[in-house]
Parts: sequence; structure tokens; C-alpha cells
Amino acid sequence: MSELEQLAATAGVEVAGKLSQKLSRPNPATLVGKGKLGEIKELQSEQGADLLLFDEELTPSQQRNLEEALDTKILDRTGLILDIFARHARTREGRLQVELAQLEYRLPRLTRMWTHLSRQGVGGVGLRGPGETQLEVDRRRANERIARLKDELKEVHAHRELYRQKRRREGLPIVALVGYTNSGKSTLLNALSDAHVHAENVLFATLDPTTRQLHLPEGQEVLLTDTVGFIQRLPTQLVAAFRATLEEIQDADLLIHVVDLTHPNAEEQTQTVDKVLAELGVADKPRIVALNKIDRLFPDLINQDGNRDGHANGKSDARPDAAAISAQIAADLELGPDYVPISAQQHWGLDELLKRVQSTLSAALVPVRVLIPYTASDLVSIFHEKGIIETEEYLETGTSITGRLPQRYAPLFASYLQAIS
Repeated sequence: MSELEQLAATAGVEVAGKLSQKLSRPNPATLVGKGKLGEIKELQSEQGADLLLFDEELTPSQQRNLEEALDTKILDRTGLILDIFARHARTREGRLQVELAQLEYRLPRLTRMWTHLSRQGVGGVGLRGPGETQLEVDRRRANERIARLKDELKEVHAHRELYRQKRRREGLPIVALVGYTNSGKSTLLNALSDAHVHAENVLFATLDPTTRQLHLPEGQEVLLTDTVGFIQRLPTQLVAAFRATLEEIQDADLLIHVVDLTHPNAEEQTQTVDKVLAELGVADKPRIVALNKIDRLFPDLINQDGNRDGHANGKSDARPDAAAISAQIAADLELGPDYVPISAQQHWGLDELLKRVQSTLSAALVPVRVLIPYTASDLVSIFHEKGIIETEEYLETGTSITGRLPQRYAPLFASYLQAIS
């Protein structure tokens, strides 16, 4: 219920009151029982409320029955989230995805919009009244629009796939920020890469994926991608519409799971993210958990002026005791090696996070020794750009290199491999 209240505030709705009911099973006609329906009507009258929000997803008939019984606008959790997405979608792809999700959600609910017209006609067996005619026209237009939106999204997704293929050819490791909505992913992206992405203390402030280049401490270049936040019971229409956007995560070499450590339901939110990642088939990807907003838990340890290790565009002015404080916090919280305490807003702990990213990516590299003939000198350039070189020697027959490469580039050098002693 507190999350529903947050969603309402994000949509610009002022909450006047709230009620809940424990039922062995929902009422198929109105979701809630008859007595509770009376309580809702009484509270609505007292508060002068002009909108009722339900945390559960209502069936079209339940929504219609509730609106008739309470004589006011009814919105369920799915409809509310769709409204928020519509407000926050900024790119063409985002707007297309949201409109598609809204139409597919509203299509089975169109009946109630035209009931007043059906009463105006003189109907009979085998005859259609004007209300039914209008409803059929409206449904046909909705279906036609859905078909057009899907065609447009196919084109947009084709362009996105070309972009992905280009990124794969360039071979830069991809690091994706994932997490529950409002956990601080966009703030972290801004802190690490100076991206200037819109960040706000509301749910779903960012919908469209943003990718920026980032340099790790040893100079390695990676692509850092922000993704749409997750939420419990994310509407199926949105999951389907945003699948192409979420597939950005599938291309990632490493996931940074950003957790709002101060949230009272942090553990439950983490489980929700784990579930969505499993549904996307990426649960086994290497992952680092960034415990964000740590400054709120340890304000005395993390002095904003004295222990700030700011980071932007790959540059850092870390204080020497920042790593020690991070280790102390990790010990206090009994964290494992995959957890890094940070404060994205205060730019604290980011150097340690980048070191962890670098070491995780390096651990995934394949050790190789190759002898590249001078006729294939372009592979030497690729090794320099994409891998880590430990030794390089110019011989009579070609360039001998010992080092490590991302797994995806190893096949390019298969013809020139030498045994590593």
C-alpha cells in the first residue's frame, strides 16, 4: 500500500485515505465485499475523492461494476503504472511502447465507455443499436492502431539491433545498471559518466535506456547502460512492450544491481529484481551489488566534504581512507565480496565500485598467446583495443603477443594461437 501511495504521488495524485480488506478469495463482481464497498463509498463521500485506486489488477467487468456502484473514476495498479509511463516516456521508442501497452490494456475495457449509447437505439433481435455500432468501430480503430504501432516498433527495434551489432563489432564490454525503480540507477550513471540523465526522487523517472562510455581505473573503456527500473507485479503489457528495451540487459557482460539499502523493503525489492532477471534469462551473468544511499546509514563515517571520492569522466580524487571506510562498512554489514557500499548522490565509494567492475571483467578474459603474421596486422590493433597485453615481441615471422581477450574475440585469433607454457 505504501508503494501504491508512492505511485499515486508520482502520478500527481493526492491520497485522501486508504482502506484494505482481507478476503479468502476476491469477489468476482467487485473484488471487495459488499460491506467494504459501503465503507469505500462512505470514505469517498467524507473526503470528496474523485478517483479511487486499487492495488490489485481489476478485470474489465470488476472495473465497470465498481464505477457504476461508486459513481466515480476507478483505476487499478496497472492503469496507474501505465499513466506514469505515459508521463515519463521521452523518446519515440518509449512513447510507442507505452501507447501500445495502453491500447492493449484498454481494448477489453472499451465496453463500458459506450453503454450510454446502446440505450439510445431501438434494438431488437437481429438489429444493432448505435451504441454497439460505435463500440465495434472503436474496437476496430484500436486494433488497427495496435497493428500500426507494432509495425513501427519493429522498425525501431531493427535500428536498435543494428546499433547493438555495431557495439558488438567495436567489442567494448557492456556494463548494465539494473535495479528496482527509484534505487538510484540514473544518479549513479550521472555520477560515473557525467551523463546528465534526468534523475528524480519518484518512481520510474527514467524509462529510456541511456548508454555512455566510461574509463576504468587502468584505462579500459566500457559502455555503461542505464535501464528501466523494475517493480513488483510489473504489468504484463509493459513487460511485453518494453521487452526490446530490456533486452539491452542480455547484451551486457556485467550487471551492476543498484539497491536502495535504506528502503524498508530492500530485501523484497532485491528478490523482485532477481525474479525479473531470471525471466529475462540473465540471472547467471556476472553481477556486482551496489548498496546505494549508504551515507544515510553511516553519516558520521562518510563526511561529504572530507571523505568524498568524486568521479566523473573516469577521473577520481579519492581520499586515501575511503577504501578503509568502505571495508569497515562492509564488515559492519557482514557483506560478501560481491557487495559494494556506495552513495551515488555524494559520489562516495565509486572508485571501489569501478575497481570491482574492472577486476570482474578481467576475470572473464581468456588468456592467449598468439603469433600474428604481419599480413594480419589489423588483429594486432584489435588486441590492443579490446584486450590486455602482457608481453609483445616483434619476430621475423610476425608479432608475438601474450595477454587476455574477451571471450567474444578469441575466435578471431584461433588460427594464430600458440601454447602457453
